[in-house]
This record gives sequence, structure tokens and C-alpha cells, in this order.
Amino acid sequence: MPTLIAPTTRLHTAWLEAHDEWGPGPHEDGFGLRPYDEVRSPTGFAAWVARLADESSQAWAETGRARCTYRWIVEDDRVLGGIALRHGFDDFVRWAGHIGYGIRPSARRRGLATWALSRMLGEAEKLGMDRVLIVCAADNVASAKTIEHRGGVLERIVDTPLGPARRYWVPTGDHDQRPGRCGRHETLRRT
Repeated sequence: MPTLIAPTTRLHTAWLEAHDEWGPGPHEDGFGLRPYDEVRSPTGFAAWVARLADESSQAWAETGRARCTYRWIVEDDRVLGGIALRHGFDDFVRWAGHIGYGIRPSARRRGLATWALSRMLGEAEKLGMDRVLIVCAADNVASAKTIEHRGGVLERIVDTPLGPARRYWVPTGDHDQRPGRCGRHETLRRT
């Protein structure tokens, strides 16, 4: 059974396996990975995980910067993906959305993105957000279906520096939070 956990240095090797499976490129949404993050060495990985923890903290928000809650999708100590909930509505959120997520290629088509998205929508609701903006590449049919399945309403398709993107508004209420549930009537598919 998958779980959502805060980033941890304990899973350095497992995270690198997921990272290597994705291959090079800016497509590991939900991990908060930036081009300058050095994640191969234990020291660099620890610094990156510490930054993610800082960005999630109330102390971060007290500096006037928007918080972000990062979670990894893990099953049997295997990192299957990541999801991030960005608090507030700053310029980055206007461009990238409140929630970003990614599932490693070998773990796709199991309902993990829908399950994790439902969990994070519940977290957004606890923060007082009644809806969130989620953005995906216009040609990412799987992500668009995931967002629409959770009630996403397409606002429009816009041009971005990374190409055309779909902008969806998704309500945060009425999401089943029980482990193994994607929604009121669906269970997480296993491979």
C-alpha cells in the first residue's frame, strides 16, 4: 500500500533510482528539484531535503515567502513519485499551479496520481483553500484526465516558456482520505 511521506535522507538510494528512471529533463514535478540541486552525494542530497523541509515550515512563511508542502509517494521503501502543495498565490503559483506531481514511468497506470492528488486536495482544504490551480502540459493527456477526474474545470490553455499548458481549477472538498481510496468509489489499482 503506498503512503505519502515527507522527504527523507533515509531514501537517498531509492530516490536516485526513481530519478534515474525519469532520465534527464525538467519533468519530475512534485519534487521541488531545481537545476542547481546536487542530489547524488549524501551531503548534497541532505542539503536538498533540508531545503524542502525549510520551505514546508511555518518559519519559512514568517519570512514572507510562500510555503510548499512536499510529499513523496512511497511503497515498500521504493519512491514512486512526488507531489507538492504550494500555499498562497504568488507569481510562481500563477504560472505553475498550487499542486504539481509526477509518477515515475514504471509506476504509472496504477491510479497513484489520482490517489495522491486526492490526499493533497484534502490538505489544501485543511489550509482553508476551497479550490486550487493545477497546470499541466497541453499534450499530457494522462495528467489532464487525472485532474478532470478530481473535478478539475479547464480555465484555458496558455502559452508558457515550456510550451502550451492547460490551467484547471479543482475544488478541494469531498475527497476520500482513506488509504487506498482515490475517490468515493474507486480503489487504487495494483500492478
